[in-house]
Amino acid sequence: MKLTLADPKILKESISIISDLVTEARFKISKDSINLAAMDPANVAMVIFKMLSSSFTEYSVDKEMNLALNLGNLKQILKRAGANDILTMELHDNKFKVTLKSNTTRTFYLPIIDLEEKEQKIPELSFPMTISIDTNTFNEAIEDADIVADSVSFVADKNKFILVAEGDLSQAKIEIKGDEQISIKTSEDTQIKAKYSIEYLKKMIQAGKLSPQVLLSFSQDYPLKLEYKLMDKLMLSFILAPRVDND
Repeated sequence: MKLTLADPKILKESISIISDLVTEARFKISKDSINLAAMDPANVAMVIFKMLSSSFTEYSVDKEMNLALNLGNLKQILKRAGANDILTMELHDNKFKVTLKSNTTRTFYLPIIDLEEKEQKIPELSFPMTISIDTNTFNEAIEDADIVADSVSFVADKNKFILVAEGDLSQAKIEIKGDEQISIKTSEDTQIKAKYSIEYLKKMIQAGKLSPQVLLSFSQDYPLKLEYKLMDKLMLSFILAPRVDND
């Protein structure tokens, strides 16, 4: 296996975001992509990552393999990658070897860890509501909601998308109407509402660094899926369990 990136930025950003949710994960390295699917330790959120071979200047994989790594350690190495570094990843003596090459050559070795848990299955979910929105607008709305509460309700119909956060005394309401900046597709005639954790959302919306648009899919009191895509390079998505009120 030998994988080379002329621009390490998208891998660096992706691993940084994923490591905020998952500490250890198994990468499935196939002939045409690197894949990861993992749950956070609290089983509230799932992260799904796919980076295509077309992102790499060299992508040589003899056979499909699984590699489990500590993402915190990998993040620390990738943080050292500068804009002019060429990044190469290989297997060497049963270790994961990362080389950063510019005017100097820096080599790091990470242990391959033994993850006993089974391969994570991606759940099959069906969503009547999908909203495509620019990441800045969505990120600002989550930051606004964060001022007053630790959870936010997504309320949507075919014409508009509203985020509502309610604290003990305060309330925030952000209304986004369907227009050039936002596309709403729904198979339901009625309004759909679901509530989610802002703490998790704030970690997930960091993926706005990777893509100018985010696709939100949800249903009534149902998991949320956020999907970020960089054409012909990568896809990073998250599934977040809903908050259900016990009243």
